[in-house]
Amino acid sequence: MSTRNTLILGMLLALLLCALPRPAAAGCPEILAFLADKAVGATCFHADDLRTNNTADPITPANNFITTFADSTPLPGPHCPTNSPLCGGGVTPATDRGVISNGPTPTLNAVPGIQVEGWFAHDPSGEARFLLRLPDDWNGRLVVAGASGTRSEFNGDFAWSDYVLPKGYAYASQNKGVYNLYFSTSSDPLACRLNPSSPFFVHFFDNDPQKPFTQWTQYMIITTLLAQEAVKVNYHRHPRRTYAVGTSNGGYQVRRALEEAPELFDGGVDWEGTFVDPKGPNILIDLPPAIKNFPDYIASGCDPTKPPAQNILAAGYPPDIVTTCTTATPPNATAGTLWGRYSASFWEVTACQWQKRFDPTFDTYGNLAVNPAGNLPNYDYLSRIHTVRGVFRSVDKVETTGNIGKPLITVAGTMDALLPIKRGARAYEASVLASRGHHHDDEGEDARDHDRDGDHDRHHPAYRLYEVQNGNHIEANVNFFPQLVIIQPHAQKAFDLLVDHVEHHQPLPASQCIPKGGAISQSPTEPGHCASLFVP
Repeated sequence: MSTRNTLILGMLLALLLCALPRPAAAGCPEILAFLADKAVGATCFHADDLRTNNTADPITPANNFITTFADSTPLPGPHCPTNSPLCGGGVTPATDRGVISNGPTPTLNAVPGIQVEGWFAHDPSGEARFLLRLPDDWNGRLVVAGASGTRSEFNGDFAWSDYVLPKGYAYASQNKGVYNLYFSTSSDPLACRLNPSSPFFVHFFDNDPQKPFTQWTQYMIITTLLAQEAVKVNYHRHPRRTYAVGTSNGGYQVRRALEEAPELFDGGVDWEGTFVDPKGPNILIDLPPAIKNFPDYIASGCDPTKPPAQNILAAGYPPDIVTTCTTATPPNATAGTLWGRYSASFWEVTACQWQKRFDPTFDTYGNLAVNPAGNLPNYDYLSRIHTVRGVFRSVDKVETTGNIGKPLITVAGTMDALLPIKRGARAYEASVLASRGHHHDDEGEDARDHDRDGDHDRHHPAYRLYEVQNGNHIEANVNFFPQLVIIQPHAQKAFDLLVDHVEHHQPLPASQCIPKGGAISQSPTEPGHCASLFVP
């Protein structure tokens, strides 16, 4: 870790350690007293059941339960009824928990305990929020969750909170220091179109000048420090183990936390984390080819042999799954293809969000009346970094280096069409090995050998990549394409394997392809990478 980051962590730790109360009986009064100079608008209550699939006494708040910043200033954007699709969308917990999960984790018994929510006091934007859940029956450990996309601190409720709380873990989460988005107009210089056929434009809060993506790592670290001390206040002792978990951008947070502040953690599980290399791969390189070629792909009748499809595949994407293909005006044309669902929901709006952050002088849309596709399909990151000052440097600041300091497991789907596995998970695996002076071939042979060498090496902690054959980035897509499989059970199993490795010195299964319908195995039939990204 750099000297600068060490100093920042030292200052934060000093702040959190000062004047800790030592109550005779733990509970909300003591926790709120601890948070008095660290949080704004903190709330604390004891619940009979902290599971978020508890319908009798809901723990996850309704969408848009927050309509202001921490200082009560109203959020920008239209004010509308709860759950309306045109609401500002600044904080949408009920939606967020289903984004990375196809449903709640089934458990049998209620989990009584304390829930704490609030804003971080040090954030001048009034957006940075945290969540703590502290079960009455605590196992002495803490799980800290990242948040996918620009989602709220409730993003992991189904996938992670409901899995670890019944096992006795304390749970913490955060929103990367930023709200989600609000609806805007094309005249807003930071607005992004929802998809190429949408009349709606949204403004992501994390494109505002005061919200650089570097904060994503900072808030994972700050929340961990806060949670560890809050746990001590409540239970009178620090957690003996702390684990990081997260999906997509939350997986990115896990990676960066284990790269930048490994001393705070005992290990992590990164579920299809976002990969960033200023030289590539990265989102700004990978998404434009898909955006550019998709309309012609639809026009070709979804012909996989024609140049549009071949161009998308050459950019690293998995094959499409097609149930119906029509040349009707999108988004109707997209409903019957997997690529189409990503085009309608993620490709353009995600590329725009990143371009607005890292290369804001690029004219994203130009004259849409003349060119409805805009300029984003032709965005050339590798050219821009040589001609536009500051683009490379700004991306370099958020690079995933692979230089992890604690054991890490990556779980990723081979059919991910937002963060393709060839450009994401496998690229991060290569970064981990490169940080250790190793290289590996396309089948991951060297990766397996060197992972074994590093299982109990504090300088080279274990790293594993578990590829879920037919898994994709959005779990709910299995409802439309039954050939796909759910990743969540594999990610949760990876968490249990990580704990056994850390606490009981059990060997982690080798990096492997988890075949469709299979499970993580100590003796995998296909070690390394999946030879086939898709099995019908």
